[in-house]
Amino acid sequence: MTSKNLKFSIDQDGVGIVEIDVADRSMNVFTPELAKELTSLFVEVKANPKVVGVIITSRKANGFMAGADLKDFVTAYDRGYTPAQASEVVAPIAASLRQIELCGKPVVAAINGLALGGGLELCLACHYRVMVDDPSIRIGLPEVTVGLLPGGGGTQRLPRLIGIPKALPLLLTGRHIDGAEAMHLGVVNALVDKAEILAHAKKWIMSNPEYMAPWDKKGFELPEGAGALAAHAFESFALGSAKIRQETQDNLPAPLAIISAVYEGTQLPIDQALRVENAYFGQLLSGPVARNLMRTTFINRGGARKLEGRPDGVEKTLVKKLGVLGAGMMGTGIAQVAARAGIGVVLLDRSIEGASNSKSKIVASLEKELKNGRISPEHLNSTLNRIQPTIHYPDLHGCDFVIEAVFEDREIKADAYESAIKGMGCLPAGFVMASNTSTLPVSGLADLWCEPEEFIGLHFFSPVDRMPVVEIIRGDKTSDHALARAMDLVAQLNKFPIVVNDSPGFYTSRIFCSYIDEAMAMLQEGINAALIENAARQCGFATSPLAVTDEVSLDLQARVIQQAAKDAIPENLLRMHARPVVELMVEIGRLGRKTGGGFYEFQPGQPKRLWEGLSKLFPHKADQPPVSDVKHRLLYIQALEAARCVEENVVLRPADADLGSIFALGYPAWTGGTLSFIDTLGIPAFVQESDRLASRYGERFRPSQWMRDRAATNTSFHATSTNV
Repeated sequence: MTSKNLKFSIDQDGVGIVEIDVADRSMNVFTPELAKELTSLFVEVKANPKVVGVIITSRKANGFMAGADLKDFVTAYDRGYTPAQASEVVAPIAASLRQIELCGKPVVAAINGLALGGGLELCLACHYRVMVDDPSIRIGLPEVTVGLLPGGGGTQRLPRLIGIPKALPLLLTGRHIDGAEAMHLGVVNALVDKAEILAHAKKWIMSNPEYMAPWDKKGFELPEGAGALAAHAFESFALGSAKIRQETQDNLPAPLAIISAVYEGTQLPIDQALRVENAYFGQLLSGPVARNLMRTTFINRGGARKLEGRPDGVEKTLVKKLGVLGAGMMGTGIAQVAARAGIGVVLLDRSIEGASNSKSKIVASLEKELKNGRISPEHLNSTLNRIQPTIHYPDLHGCDFVIEAVFEDREIKADAYESAIKGMGCLPAGFVMASNTSTLPVSGLADLWCEPEEFIGLHFFSPVDRMPVVEIIRGDKTSDHALARAMDLVAQLNKFPIVVNDSPGFYTSRIFCSYIDEAMAMLQEGINAALIENAARQCGFATSPLAVTDEVSLDLQARVIQQAAKDAIPENLLRMHARPVVELMVEIGRLGRKTGGGFYEFQPGQPKRLWEGLSKLFPHKADQPPVSDVKHRLLYIQALEAARCVEENVVLRPADADLGSIFALGYPAWTGGTLSFIDTLGIPAFVQESDRLASRYGERFRPSQWMRDRAATNTSFHATSTNV
C-alpha cells in the first residue's frame, strides 16, 4: 500500500519499510490524514502473512517528524470546545499509534532526523528504536512549552520505558536530547551510522519475530515502580508538584496535568492509562493558556521568523559588511552577534581604548562559550577576525548597512551621522542607516541623515546575544526597501523582528515604562515594596518591576524623563507618574546594580534583597491593597498601553504586540502577550475592570472611547489579525 503521505514497500525477506513523506509540507507533521493512513496501513500489515515486521523512517532529508501541526489545535478554545470535544482532536493520532503497537509484528523506528512531540511518540509506540549517530539530531517531547501534554501516549509509554524518575524531567521541561543522552536514558536502543540504520533495524526484526511491547505482557511492572508506595513517589509527585506550583504560581496548568497523568496512568493497564492521558489533554487544549502559548510563542513567532509582513517587491539581500557606531554595551553586543553570524564588522568608537575594550569583552564572552563547549576554537577565531575596532569614520567605507548605537541623546547622534556621512563619502547602492534607539523618535533622527527614506530604527534588547527579538521602527519617510533590508538583517542575526510605526517610545519602551512606572507609583503611594515585587512574581513576569529597574539603572530612567521633557513628549506616553521616585533615588546615589544598590541591596557573594531604607523613604500606608489589585495594576497598565498603541497606529499587527511584550519585556507567557490577555478576558470584562482601577488608582487606567466601542461590539484584537 502506498498513500498520499506514506510510501510502503516489502523486501524479499518480508520486511516492510514505511517512509513518511507528508505531502505539501517541508517537514513531516502528524496530521489527521496521516493518522488515518497509518491506521489503515497497519490493519493491512497485521492481516498480511507475508509481512514479518516493519521499519518506520522518514523520506524527508530534514527530519523524522516534528510532531503535530499546532494550527490544527490552536482554534479549539476559540471554537468553544469542551474538554471532551478537545480530547477528540488528538484521539485519531493516539489510536493510530496503538494500532502500530498492537499489529502483532515487530516494528522498528529508524530515527534518521529530528523527532519531536508526536514524532517521538510514534517512535515510542514502536517496539525498538535505532537512531542515526549524529550529535545534531535531537528528540524530545516539548508539548509542555505550548501549554499541552503529549497526547499520543508520551506520558504513559516513556515512564514505562525508562521509569518515572527519568521520564518526568523530560516531560516537564520539554527538553530536547541528543542520541548519546537518549541511549544513556534508555529512550533509544541503538546508535548507528546513517548508512547502516535500515540494515540494523532489519536485523533486529529478523531476530525478534514475535516481539510485543513489555507493557502489553502480563505482569509488567514499571522500572522503579509506580504509585504512592514507590521509593521515588514523594520526590517525584509531592515535592515535584510543590516545586511546580512555586515556579509557575499556578499560571501554567500543563506541568501539574502531566504529573497527574503520569501518577494516575502508570498504575493502570496501558489502554486505561491512555484514556487518562487523553482526558487531561482535552482539559488543556480546551483552555485559554494553551491557545495563548501556541498562538504567540509558536505559530506567530514562527511567522515572525519567516518575516511575515516583509514588503513585497524588494529583493532579499544579506549584509556583507556592517558598521556599528558606538562601542558601549549595546554596540558591543550587536557587533558580537553580527560577527558570529558571519558578517564583517567595523566597530567604531570615539576612542581607540573604547573600541579595543569592546573587542576584549567580546573575546572574554566567546572564550566563556568555548570553555563551555558551545563553540569551537575555529569559530572563536573566525568571529574575532571579522571585527575591526577603529576610531576612523573612513573605515566605514564599503559597509552596506550601519547601526548607530551611541548615547541616547539627539545631539550626540547628530554628530555621529554627520561624521559618518563625511567619512564614507559616496554611499553604496542599497545602503541603509539604522539607529539603535529606545525612545527617540525615528522620524526626527531620520531628518539628520542625508537620505531619510533609507533611515530606520533598530531597537535591540540587552543582553543582545541572548534576546531573540528586535523592534524595527518605521519612520514617516522610511522606504519599503529600508524596512525589507532591516528585516533581512534581523533574520541574518538569527533573531526575529516586530515592526512598529514611529512614536515617542515606540511600542516596547512605552510598555516597559508603564510597568516600572506603575510599580514606582505604588511605592510612592505607600504600598510595601515586597508586596509589589511578589505580586509581579505571582503574575509570572520574567523580572519584577523594581528589580528590573535596578538592572537598567535609575539614572537612565532620569535621562529618559529629561529627554522627553526636552522634546516636549507628553508624560502620558512614557508613563512618568512616578518621576519623583526616580529623582529622589538618583539624588541619594542609589542608581541600581551598577552602584551596588538601588531598590535592592547587592552584596558580593550574597543574594540580592530589598533595601531596608525604602520603607523610610516611602513609608507604608496602614491600609495595604489586596494582592489581586497589585497584580491587576501591573497586568492591566501594560495591556492598556498596548491597546493605545494599536489605536494610535503604532502597532499594526496584534501578533507583534504580543511577541514584543513576551520576548522583549517578559510579560507573562501564559497570557499570550498584552493583547491576547485582553482577548482572553474579553474586552467588555477588561474595560469594566479598567474602569474600577481608574476610579480607585488613577485616570491612567481609564479606557478610551475607542476601547469602549470595541467592547460594545466585543471586537477582539486577534479577530482583525491575519495571523491564526
